[in-house]
Amino acid sequence: MRFHLISDNVDTQVGMRLAGIDGVVVHEPEEVQKALSDAMAMDDVAVILMTEQLIQLCPDLVYDLKLKAKRPLIVEIPDRHGNGRTKDSITRYVREAIGIKI
Repeated sequence: MRFHLISDNVDTQVGMRLAGIDGVVVHEPEEVQKALSDAMAMDDVAVILMTEQLIQLCPDLVYDLKLKAKRPLIVEIPDRHGNGRTKDSITRYVREAIGIKI
């Protein structure tokens, strides 16, 4: 099993490549959807790493896959521009996963 990166910048891809993680660089929502679909179809990928900026391009698709897909695990990573995460993103994810407000 291996990691796969879907990034919006080459710097992140190069850094991950130095760590032995292959990936793609995409910028448009359609490209993100195709890259995510391709990565989900790879039998040997256990974890998909995605930069925050890309998750913001198609959050409904990503969160739906996080909630319903058994594998691979989709992990949001900060990009070189810092943490763009909204302050309630974890709370929203938990609320959608278990159906209660915390």
